[in-house]
Amino acid sequence: MKQLEVQIMQQSYLLGCPEGREARLLDAVERVDTAMTRIRDAGKVRARERIAVLAALNLAFELADREAAELAAAAHIPPLSAAAPMGTTGTDAAMLPQSTDRLQALVQRIDDVLGSDGHLL
Repeated sequence: MKQLEVQIMQQSYLLGCPEGREARLLDAVERVDTAMTRIRDAGKVRARERIAVLAALNLAFELADREAAELAAAAHIPPLSAAAPMGTTGTDAAMLPQSTDRLQALVQRIDDVLGSDGHLL
């Protein structure tokens, strides 16, 4: 295993990396650094740990959105918010708007808790 020294928000980290995967790791480091720097530069959050958590949540949310869009495209169906997934029953399909509403309410609650520290989305 190879070790790479990288910088994230002007702090050095020594990371282990499988041989041949250095470019992928450096891309991931760049994404994390960009996400964290954007949150820090917004001026609402100063603690490095909170910045890291918010960046991780934002990146995970973006990844989940991308995966959902790819699955919908692969199945040739509209995104979840517009139609029920294939194989759902009438009862399951009727519950989808409630699930979407619950998810939006949860995101709003997280934003409310974060308050002046920053927003998840």
